[in-house]
Amino acid sequence: MPDTTVTTPPAGPGVARTGDAVEASRHRPRLGRVLLYAGVVAGAFMMLFPFLWTVVTSITTRGNLSGGPTLVPEEPTLDAYRTLFDALPMWRIVANSFGIAIASTFFQLLTGSMAAYGFARLRFRGKNVIFGLYLATLMVPLQVLVVPLFIQMTRFNLNDTYFALLAPSIASAFGIFLLKQAMESVPRELDEAATIDGASHLRIYATIILPLVRPALATLTVFAFMASWNSFIWPLVVIRSPELMTLPLGLSTLQGQFTTDWNVVMAGSVVSILPIAIVYLFAQRHVIAGMAHTGLK
Repeated sequence: MPDTTVTTPPAGPGVARTGDAVEASRHRPRLGRVLLYAGVVAGAFMMLFPFLWTVVTSITTRGNLSGGPTLVPEEPTLDAYRTLFDALPMWRIVANSFGIAIASTFFQLLTGSMAAYGFARLRFRGKNVIFGLYLATLMVPLQVLVVPLFIQMTRFNLNDTYFALLAPSIASAFGIFLLKQAMESVPRELDEAATIDGASHLRIYATIILPLVRPALATLTVFAFMASWNSFIWPLVVIRSPELMTLPLGLSTLQGQFTTDWNVVMAGSVVSILPIAIVYLFAQRHVIAGMAHTGLK
């Protein structure tokens, strides 16, 4: 009977090289992951460094600032914040900014969602042309509109009023576009079923569409609040009374012609950053979901 025993050849140099290649391929994903994490950490530090610098400068005395930049203040103090609230009516200024930002955000959500529902769900002649004109206004910068808006407010005797601060931001073409994209992703079968049950357009809009586009509404809330909170050019043009100043306009008065207390300016910057950070932290999950559902990248 012939011998059928299989003889395994001894491992040669080629087999050893193959084993080394397999071992190296196992380490490549780990190395790539380490490099990815290192890049993410470096990018996060670069993004957070300006905010860290702002906070550190705000708690540094003016005398220590003259000695050069540092990330570790020798004598941390809150004197800059006390000086800020003594130099300006900060509570009134912050209240003005909050009031205008909240009102502007509310009206943009209201007008934007209603217009978006009309463009996304209703059929009427010239709908695409009108929507195209809305989108075309996004290419017009605010600097071009300042003079016509100022003349209009002057003719209606509305300059130096809260209404003048609020009026240009009652409606937003970007908000209409954002919410229209979100509403178009909602199945129309829901509208048809509600119509069969006797629901009107107003009820469909309020009870079906709006709850389903909450991520987009949260996204628009953050964008609208940030735009109003950081607005500087329009309040600078239309406001003259100190009691009507918003936060960016009030902080601009802290810079002197010859010298500037940068620790006080940075303290004001920290005060202006905190509300935006808080709003975004509470709405970040909805903002990310809204970006994904509306196709914005």
